[in-house]
Amino acid sequence: MSVRPKMRELSPEERKAGFDEVEKGLALHQALPEASRCLFCHEAPCVSGCVAGVDVVGFVRRLKTRNFVGAARLIREANVFSAVCSRVCPSEEQCEKPCSSTNLAEPIAISALHRFVADEELKRGIRPEKAGTPTGKKVAVIGAGPAGLTCAHKLARLGHEVTVFEAEEKPGGLMVYGIPRYRLPSEIAEAEIEYAISPGVNLKTGVLVGKDIPFDEIRRNSDAVFIGVGLGYKSQLDIPGHDLPGVLQAGEFLRKAALGDPPELSGRVAVIGGGNVAMDAACSAVRAGASEVVVLYRRREEEMPAWKREREFAKTEGVEFRYLTAPQRFVEKDRKVAGIECVSTKLGEPDSSGRPRPEFIPGTEHVIDVSYVILATGQGPWPEISSVFGGIRFNASGTIKVSPETLATSIEGVFAGGDAVNGGKTVVQAVADGKLAAKSINDFLS
Repeated sequence: MSVRPKMRELSPEERKAGFDEVEKGLALHQALPEASRCLFCHEAPCVSGCVAGVDVVGFVRRLKTRNFVGAARLIREANVFSAVCSRVCPSEEQCEKPCSSTNLAEPIAISALHRFVADEELKRGIRPEKAGTPTGKKVAVIGAGPAGLTCAHKLARLGHEVTVFEAEEKPGGLMVYGIPRYRLPSEIAEAEIEYAISPGVNLKTGVLVGKDIPFDEIRRNSDAVFIGVGLGYKSQLDIPGHDLPGVLQAGEFLRKAALGDPPELSGRVAVIGGGNVAMDAACSAVRAGASEVVVLYRRREEEMPAWKREREFAKTEGVEFRYLTAPQRFVEKDRKVAGIECVSTKLGEPDSSGRPRPEFIPGTEHVIDVSYVILATGQGPWPEISSVFGGIRFNASGTIKVSPETLATSIEGVFAGGDAVNGGKTVVQAVADGKLAAKSINDFLS
């Protein structure tokens, strides 16, 4: 039996030199034997593990017979952002985790095979879609992230007139403004965004709902509305010195890096946080000129919300991790941040998140010298979301309250999905929400 293949990668020296994509995908001589390892289960657990509903067995079978076009079309029918998700999905926790081959050797490299198929399609060019027979119904989509664009794509193919309102100058949301280019090259995201709007989706960028156009006006001019506005960053530590020069917000830092204009860093950079955003910030800091990057986290590694793959990626790039460490204040020198006073922690009883609560250990105060700090302590709903979307009910966390079966909000004809509903999950979950919302909206309009 063949061994699970490993993607080609840039060397550690090459990857630190810039934002070029690190993983280079599988070669044909790797992909075909790996596809042959699939057991082609009748009721395949990998399919149920994919929230977007990709027919994994079907596309792997087509790949095995070199039907690359058929494999690509089968995936894309289920997932508008096929190439994106093949790069950023936590496949080890979703489709690959329940793989039947795990009991024999290792799970099939589903994500790598998915990427191989998607990349072959990108080489040929993605075939655009046509709009469906006009229904006379108008749908407004607020937010051009993966949830909103997926919903818009599906509805346009059904014949509805769809207009997408996006506050940024470019569509794509997190795919364009949040995910580092070494993980997701801009040309990949742009190609799939073009595909998403290909069936006649009307796109209006630079339009902030609530400021440039009232939500009520959009509702009056539409037969249905989908809200997919994503989340904002709330990386604010309420400790002395948080507003010093040199203390950066992860969201803005990653945004600039994704757009090709990262801030120039130097010396030791500390990243505070333990999620995937913190891992992205740490690896981007390496590329932005930091001589040393250290991640500070107040719990142990096993409690970190960042995926194991992301943690290992950061370690490969030389990022240092200091666990059981909690910042207390930022130290100033020459009118900018120069250090972080920290205290060691121990873990107590579980808190509301179900993880052990960090408790300070008296007498363990110490200072870590730094040149810059990047705050990556979490995301949350936009503060103004409740005032913009008046009449919609929200959860205590600030996320939009919806019916899980339909994604319908408390206002008839208004649906919502993606991070603004689930609190921040994955691109593929946003795609799944967009698909469900499109079905629900079409049922509503029918």
